[in-house]
Amino acid sequence: MPRFLVVALLVCLSSFAQADSYITRLLNKPVPGGVAVIDLGNASQAPKATYDGKRVLVVNEQGTWRAIVGIPLTAKPGQAQLSVAGRAISFDVGSKKYPEQRITLKNTRQVNPNPADIKRIDGELAEQLRAYRSFSAGTPSNLLLDKPVSGPLSSKFGVRRFFNGEERNPHSGLDFAVPAGTPIKTPANGKVILVGDYFFNGNTVFVDHGQGFISMFCHMSKIDVKVGQDLVRGAVVGRVGSTGRATGPHMHWNVSLNDARVDPAIFINAFQP
Repeated sequence: MPRFLVVALLVCLSSFAQADSYITRLLNKPVPGGVAVIDLGNASQAPKATYDGKRVLVVNEQGTWRAIVGIPLTAKPGQAQLSVAGRAISFDVGSKKYPEQRITLKNTRQVNPNPADIKRIDGELAEQLRAYRSFSAGTPSNLLLDKPVSGPLSSKFGVRRFFNGEERNPHSGLDFAVPAGTPIKTPANGKVILVGDYFFNGNTVFVDHGQGFISMFCHMSKIDVKVGQDLVRGAVVGRVGSTGRATGPHMHWNVSLNDARVDPAIFINAFQP
């Protein structure tokens, strides 16, 4: 066989292997608020990868290391870079337009908090950001996640939100329309790293699935776990409620990778471009 045909065949096989990667097909949605899956090769040990200065989840799939990179909603479409062992790997971030949602709240303090509220909010935000930025060594038990509750979606990720006509932060998770008291189950093994009752989020639980892959559940009526508790997939973390800034009972679920809140729909095979 001529040499150029051999080279062409190897290139085709390499491209096919990348395209046939289960993790890539499942998770690679490289848009703001999405996920980029990047091939890191087949080194004997897991490469250390960072994006925007933050450690990135790295997993091994059939002998190939892959970085699972969370892209923040604030990212601009265009070229981005992953840093791996002193070298830069470029990847493209596409574009995605998110819809708008207008919500009316009777409690105007949850739209324009007073000075005492703001002091509380600032302290709570710092506490939650520390949890989002934690990085443990364990590999997640599963990347295809279970839904924490069984029920229809009531609000999608990334929606631009207007409270009483004033724009606030985009919706950072998925909302499920389920009755108060419904058990909320962890979608993968993990450790409870934070619980609290917060001004906006109400009763809240953070579960670390490993390497900066974190689930957050909020607005709960009851918390059933404690900080430091190890959980197996399907364990109950709490019950659905409407605490904090909520207009009624629902389950709000955030997923974070490398301190970037990303669309949980990606991990339950429900992502819509």
